Amino acid sequence: MSKKFKITRPHAQVKTRKANETGKVSTNLKFFLTALTAICFRWSTGFGTYSGFNNPPMYGDFEAQRHWMEITVNLPLREWYIHTNRNDLMYWGLDYPPLTAYHSFLFGKLAQYFNASWVELYKSRGFEGTDLKLFMRYTVLISDVLVFFTSCYAYSKSLPLHMHLLFLFMLIYPGNILIDHGHFQFNCVSLGLYIWTCTLLHWNYDISAAVFFVFSLSFKQMELYHAPAIFCYLLGKCLYSPRKKG
Repeated sequence: MSKKFKITRPHAQVKTRKANETGKVSTNLKFFLTALTAICFRWSTGFGTYSGFNNPPMYGDFEAQRHWMEITVNLPLREWYIHTNRNDLMYWGLDYPPLTAYHSFLFGKLAQYFNASWVELYKSRGFEGTDLKLFMRYTVLISDVLVFFTSCYAYSKSLPLHMHLLFLFMLIYPGNILIDHGHFQFNCVSLGLYIWTCTLLHWNYDISAAVFFVFSLSFKQMELYHAPAIFCYLLGKCLYSPRKKG
């Protein structure tokens, strides 16, 4: 009876392993350089002006975001969305869902740590100091990197082809950069949570995806535009395919 022997080539295996490791390093380096390029685009946008600059009495979106920090760190939770003597809803009243309010509260506490005058109740209205504007730029950038960048990375990695180009195009879309980093918006958070939703659906983690979409909708009500598509997709999976993962 003949015996078959498997011939192993240690040197070939080592070369293959090194090639794979080199390929992983090269891939991660490309993603890192792409993200760094996108950060540079965002930061350079901050050198320009913004809507409402030096334009009383409302001062634009910058003042809206700053005022929401002021309200959330100085007033109890029950007054955030209610018109009271201390919370004039006609002056940039908080009109976004609760996750935005908690987001403002978190950065408001950080602002208090650095300079309490930035979010002092009443007295801070219309304040446009250079240090405060720099702090506000950082709040947008940090939120963008933590939520939107990570979601784009995960989504790009889940696709087999052209993942670097997709990652680049998602990060350098001019509309997101100009609106968020030019005018102190946080669409990157709601959009990032939505992209995480799509990525989790692609991975068949339907329940987790539903949770992330609720987070997205709880940050900005504009995500209602995506709700019908998510609902129909999940309903279809419930009706025509068994659930395998949570």
